Amino acid sequence: MRLLITCAPGIFLLLWSGGFTVAKIGISDADPLTLLALRYACVVVLLLPLVLIYKPRMPASVKQWFNLVLVGFLIQVVYFGTGWMAFAHGGSAGTVALITSLQPILVALIMPMVSSEKVSFRRWLGLALGMTGTVLVLVGNAGIQIVSIIVVLFSVSALLAFTLATVWEKRFGVSHHPLTANLVQYSVGLAGTLPLAFVFEPMNITVTTPFLLALAYLVIGNSLLAISLLLMMIRRGEATRVSALFFLVPPMSALIAWLVLDEHMSPLAWVGMAVAAVGVWFATRRTGGKQVTE
Repeated sequence: MRLLITCAPGIFLLLWSGGFTVAKIGISDADPLTLLALRYACVVVLLLPLVLIYKPRMPASVKQWFNLVLVGFLIQVVYFGTGWMAFAHGGSAGTVALITSLQPILVALIMPMVSSEKVSFRRWLGLALGMTGTVLVLVGNAGIQIVSIIVVLFSVSALLAFTLATVWEKRFGVSHHPLTANLVQYSVGLAGTLPLAFVFEPMNITVTTPFLLALAYLVIGNSLLAISLLLMMIRRGEATRVSALFFLVPPMSALIAWLVLDEHMSPLAWVGMAVAAVGVWFATRRTGGKQVTE
């Protein structure tokens, strides 16, 4: 377990960052909400036999059920739904990852209001550097791609949803068996996205090899592994420190998108990514083997 906790940030970062590029590949052969609903249906089908075999403990109260369902709705329906709609309207993997990576700024502002968690000066400095890096990326890429208002709005909606889910999970969430948490939250995702896909999309799907590979990655890598690691890290660590990992998502996502999709960024944008990465180091570094909380 200790080895898993130590490796969790790196594994999560790779899986989560790759998901932006893989999602773009998937929605080239399917409508975004339709693909999300299919993804969640596959996850539920995989989890149900395991739940029936191992019979994990279910939430013990209405409050625990509510918290689990709410976090699942915010992440699976709102965050992924609006994020993938941004892709469908022309948003690049790097742009959507960049906007949603502002989550640590919002978490750092909100957490002291709802808990005893304190944010140190070093972390604020790291968060400020991350914000500066984000601005540099937007300015640097202005000559390469024009980010439409609809892409920004969908991306900001995803950002707000994931921020609220992080704060709520840290403040009210309790530890659940991974099978229980995943089954409940992906069932919520399926129940939320399927009707929306039916109403707003023609629900087109073209079955190709890239589509099947993308679906497999989204089901196993993003849905089962990355989300479980994220929730585990939120419960075991401070929300601000965990959320600061998301400053590393844009450069990793941009690198993967460049290698796989040939999405280019300007030199200034890469400098901005580096500045954001330095911000992560400041926000997440430890002093004397302990987390910095002064």
